[in-house]
Amino acid sequence: MLVSKVLNNNVIIADDPHYGEVVVIGKGIGFGRAEKDIIDAEAAEKMFILRNRREQEQYKQLLPQVDEQLIEVMNEAIRTISSRIASPLNEHIHVALTDHIAFAIKRMEKGISFQNPFLYETKEIYPEEYELATYVVQLIKERIGTSLDADEIGFVALHIHSAITNRPINEVRGHSELISDLVNLIEQNLEGGLNRSSLDYSRLLTHLRFAIERIYRGEEVKATDRLSELLAHEYPEMYSLAWKLTKVMEKRLGLPVYKAEASYLTVHLQRLAERDHG
Repeated sequence: MLVSKVLNNNVIIADDPHYGEVVVIGKGIGFGRAEKDIIDAEAAEKMFILRNRREQEQYKQLLPQVDEQLIEVMNEAIRTISSRIASPLNEHIHVALTDHIAFAIKRMEKGISFQNPFLYETKEIYPEEYELATYVVQLIKERIGTSLDADEIGFVALHIHSAITNRPINEVRGHSELISDLVNLIEQNLEGGLNRSSLDYSRLLTHLRFAIERIYRGEEVKATDRLSELLAHEYPEMYSLAWKLTKVMEKRLGLPVYKAEASYLTVHLQRLAERDHG
């Protein structure tokens, strides 16, 4: 690769023989470099190369607005995340997560904090991402001295999940918000509410998460009409609530929900109701 322009100590623009113009991110990659310098391809293991044109442009726009030390810390954090997961990360994490953290630090400095309404659900549904997000927040505290709160860990976890699954952050956040709203609706309809520390609650969250993913993929789950009739007869209250929940999912996701989803949801809800009633 041939250096075209040094943006700062950690970011350069280079000319790649295969991909053309690329943005190269790596610790100290720009230090002492000049135009026309050659970078060995073997060094690529220690850096990120943004090949997507849109991501390149957004990252270039972001750089002047973010402290260089934070850029370095975020690169280290993203490299660690990348090394700990099996699938490749979507390049957009460099823009989205760096931008989010920079804004969160500015808010903290001004004493403005955002409450994360689906923090508990995020922690339960995406434990691996939550653990990685905790590491990111800890690294920022160690290197920059800014302590971000638990609400921010939840937001960072969603950004990591977005990059792992190649889904836009708005969609990931929307799904977490939907699960949170479904849980609140269930809680309103269960006598004594929900025990959020119970294994049954954890199972419910997992079920809702996979139900949303199935709906999103258009994947049908099978259940006989006989089972639906039986559940509707035996557990009318929970069956009715399950139908309400599937209608909320249908409306929010803008996708059809197969009838069988209500049947399986009824079983989960009935288990919760029975445990709550002892």
